[in-house]
Amino acid sequence: MVAAASRVFFIAGTDTDVGKTVVAAGLLRALGRAGRTTVGLKPVAAGCERVGGELVNSDAVALQRESSRRLDYAEVNPVALEPGIAPHLAAAQVNLSLRCEQLVRHCDPWMDLIRKQELDVLVIEGAGGWLLPLNDRETLADFCEALAAEVILVVGMRLGCLNHALLTVAEVEARGLRLAGWVANCLPPRMAELDANIATLARRISAPCLARVPSGEVGERVEIASVHLDVEKLLEPPA
Repeated sequence: MVAAASRVFFIAGTDTDVGKTVVAAGLLRALGRAGRTTVGLKPVAAGCERVGGELVNSDAVALQRESSRRLDYAEVNPVALEPGIAPHLAAAQVNLSLRCEQLVRHCDPWMDLIRKQELDVLVIEGAGGWLLPLNDRETLADFCEALAAEVILVVGMRLGCLNHALLTVAEVEARGLRLAGWVANCLPPRMAELDANIATLARRISAPCLARVPSGEVGERVEIASVHLDVEKLLEPPA
């Protein structure tokens, strides 16, 4: 394992339902196997279910389970929203205002551990795509920029993904953020010309492809991702 300073990674997606949680949880599992201390956060989650009177999101639960540090659910997912719609719209239904500053403040304790190098890796999973609105002015991209996090882009390999991926990469780079790598997440049904599409992205994205994650049963996906992710390449010191 390559020695490296503590790192903060923001898991972005080309769209919703492209496998951000599978990659984020798989990354946490792979890092844990390699002896790294980790925390996974899902600051905003919509589509939560009531469990024991509390709103719980399955994606956040997966990150909670795979983190090497034991966290309470509310530490992983401070903003849990019931409707399965865009978070800013779900928040408006319960008279809640989502603000970038609020989300950054929630991350402060873990960012402090990163700065002190008392935590190896902080993995923060976004919601939806890169420019998902938080309110009338701010997006999740503003949140990522405020943290100065490195971006890992999950590309759901399906028709339309080339445009989505390249637009997202352009937006990330325009903000001066580092794209640490991207993941080709293969979704069922198998995309036509899958190999050629992945090769096209590899030619056009300067950041490394960290994994080609094959499709599989839902319960196996995190393990599949953890095995295929190139953690050593990811943790190489930034150029």
